[in-house]
Amino acid sequence: MKIAVLGSGAGGTAVAFDWSAHGHDVFLFDFERFPDNVRQIAASGRIEAEGDLEGEATISYAGHEIDRVINGADIVFVVGPAFATRPFASACAQFLEAGQEVVICPGSTGGALAFKHEAGLDVASDEIRVSETSTLPYAVRLTTPGYIRVFLKLGGGFFVATLPARHTEHTLGLLREVYPGLEPARNVLQTSLQNANPVIHPVVTLLNTALLERTGGDFLFYEEGVTPAVGRLIEAVDQERMAIGRALGIEVVPDPELSLRQGYMTEASYEDGYRRAPGFRGIKAQPSLDHRYLNEDVGYGLVFLSALARQLGVATPIMDSVIELTSRLMNRDYRAEAPHTPGALGIADLDSRSLQELVS
Repeated sequence: MKIAVLGSGAGGTAVAFDWSAHGHDVFLFDFERFPDNVRQIAASGRIEAEGDLEGEATISYAGHEIDRVINGADIVFVVGPAFATRPFASACAQFLEAGQEVVICPGSTGGALAFKHEAGLDVASDEIRVSETSTLPYAVRLTTPGYIRVFLKLGGGFFVATLPARHTEHTLGLLREVYPGLEPARNVLQTSLQNANPVIHPVVTLLNTALLERTGGDFLFYEEGVTPAVGRLIEAVDQERMAIGRALGIEVVPDPELSLRQGYMTEASYEDGYRRAPGFRGIKAQPSLDHRYLNEDVGYGLVFLSALARQLGVATPIMDSVIELTSRLMNRDYRAEAPHTPGALGIADLDSRSLQELVS
């Protein structure tokens, strides 16, 4: 198959490597403002990896010509932070072809809805199938251009859903060659809720603010940044996420339990599980507060979850406190900026039943 990968960060590079290693013809795109990794891969014609993915993989094309990447692609992976979904959708919309599969990886919060909205695709249309995964299938860092270190490739405990959900099994069949542990979600509401980044990253960052600013991130984010008290606050945010799920008739798996299934953890514990997790071992903290762990996971993730909770009549005082504290620390109003809300995705006026019907 021809595989298009939009996004040349660590996640996109890992997706490109993995699908090439499985024998597929991979084309990689990113915008011109992100040239370094694309330039190196184009020059060498390959990606190198160490860790759970190992060796070299050939890449047929790496560059900034999106039509060359999209045309004739069987699967289009959109791989990047939440704030990249709409720009990628806008850039590729005119080149999408009937019958193509688009996979937002990960969907973060409302990724498939955001992509369809920006690309001018009707939510119920299946001419172009748009799916999302609940998380990136790798713990990965881009160490130098063209070279990735993969701490973990997930063996299970992550989900996919297609919008509309009646096509999920078809998409699952395409993706399981490379991701055999992938599981079908009930719908894209479940995949969005099951993404734990907004639960974990902001809490650990906020409670290590002084250490992060003092050291420039020179500490291990999970092993040194998560203590029992930090774990208890992660649990409080997670409990609110699960309450949102219940209001939608969806069972959200607690993050430590899911991390155990994914292979990150060896114990399903908020207090010690992250610190002792082999899948998180060696991952350093971000270099500053001005990072996607706050800008994405609060500005997109928690703001979306908090707004959805209010829409459903679910109280989220802990999430709301994290949003307010982060806004104060960063001297920004994340709620006011809010580019990724139920209103922005066209679902703000829907109750629980209507939301479920929309994505089924």
